[in-house]
Amino acid sequence: MSRTAAEIATQPACWRRAAEAAAAFEGLPRPGERVAVTGCGTSWFMALAYAALREGAGLGETDAFAASEFPAGRVYDRVVAITRSGTTTEVLGLLTRLKDRVPTLALTAGPATPVVDAADAVAVLDWADEESVVQTRFATTALAFLRAGLGELPGVKPVAEAAVDAELALTEPLPEAVVTAEQWTFLGQGWTYGLALEAGLKMREAAGAWTEAYPAMEYRHGPVAITRPGRVTWVLGALPEGLAGDVARAGGTLVARQDADPLADLIRAQRLAVTLAESQALDPDHPRHLTRSVILP
Repeated sequence: MSRTAAEIATQPACWRRAAEAAAAFEGLPRPGERVAVTGCGTSWFMALAYAALREGAGLGETDAFAASEFPAGRVYDRVVAITRSGTTTEVLGLLTRLKDRVPTLALTAGPATPVVDAADAVAVLDWADEESVVQTRFATTALAFLRAGLGELPGVKPVAEAAVDAELALTEPLPEAVVTAEQWTFLGQGWTYGLALEAGLKMREAAGAWTEAYPAMEYRHGPVAITRPGRVTWVLGALPEGLAGDVARAGGTLVARQDADPLADLIRAQRLAVTLAESQALDPDHPRHLTRSVILP
């Protein structure tokens, strides 16, 4: 078993621990604060998901930006940065610019890294760190931590229930049509759009797969054109009315687990990425051209 596969399998336990940690942590955004969430790559996608969850729950305006695209002129009550390594150049640069201007919180797996000094408050999730270059459990655990800190969310399962769904996602066989497909399009709405982006990224990183990701209601505005037999349209979260018929008419394969928590459904995409990588004799732990952290000169 690859390290990535082994780390994927630990996610239910990590999420439960994250929920416990969030309950005891005092540095999370407060209701009513105007918040920005940032990160790079996978961390940015988790930021998008959290921002949509928080604002959707009526807890305050919440934006999400890639760290390199953070708007200099906007005013926030708090900025949350997600960085597994604690060494990502763009995140550290942003936190340095924000120092003494706005309270900052960093989520990291690195307790002895530069981000600890760069941020005002730090949540260290080192027990969710990974040996694999590809992020799986740290990213979802960071989101579980932030999600649990929001309290009860309408229409969203508690993290403990999501962990139960995750255990099922780890054991169910992947459908043959999904494993043998040539192309995958991931869709999401609201907070699950960030998960759709992450599912597509995982497939590209680990397996070099042709994947795309869009807001679910944008599917009819172009992406449906590539749907055909041998290609998958995978919806994380709610399935928009009529979309199943659109996929069927185009001859594609629809994946839509309405009963599963969308974060647990992301685990299926992670497993698929590893399966595809191994079928091509690729190393999912060390994808081509990638490093654990992007550190620029």
